[in-house]
Amino acid sequence: MTPKQIRYSKSGPAVVEALKKRHFEAWYVDTAAEAVKKALELIPAEDVVSWGGSTTIDEIGLKDKLRERGNPLIDRDSVDTPAEKAELMRRGLTCDTFIMSSNAVTEDGQLFNIDGNGNRVAAMIFGPKSVVVVAGMNKVVKTIQDAYTRVRTIVAPTNAQCFQGSKTPCAQCGQCGDCLSPDSICAYMVATRICRPAGKIKVILVGEDLGM
Repeated sequence: MTPKQIRYSKSGPAVVEALKKRHFEAWYVDTAAEAVKKALELIPAEDVVSWGGSTTIDEIGLKDKLRERGNPLIDRDSVDTPAEKAELMRRGLTCDTFIMSSNAVTEDGQLFNIDGNGNRVAAMIFGPKSVVVVAGMNKVVKTIQDAYTRVRTIVAPTNAQCFQGSKTPCAQCGQCGDCLSPDSICAYMVATRICRPAGKIKVILVGEDLGM
């Protein structure tokens, strides 16, 4: 194991315990493959599943595994027009299980997320019966303030590069300008202090660097 992997293996379980104290269900696994296996255990084969935009979920191949298994999906990636995508995003709020990552996880067991459209954080808060969050240990920070700093200075500027034609300062120069642009992907910022109802949000921490 590398020094980073050793650090992750020692600190990850402590973050899991902090999440449990806040009524999340939580697990630590060493690899992305183990994370996919655990997620599939948590998602019944008959569940209707949907998701928001997530580099982590794409990276680990969880959506492909759900397709292979035959889960019914509300797949916003399957349509072409903005109107069709928006309709599926609305339908996703009523799915059985919503899969996502988190932009940051604090050492004391809180989740912090930003969103441009709000569908991802909305689903995390209310609607789907269950939410499965997969997050690499690279997203663990000390405090909520550190989480805010991470998403504004690292996550948002990096994600902004994925959107062609974005005119935000971070898309142009790579640094947050605290903008009020209509294109801003920092419209909604949500700190999930506790999980309510208890156990609805299931967090799988992975001892790898995943996502942004």
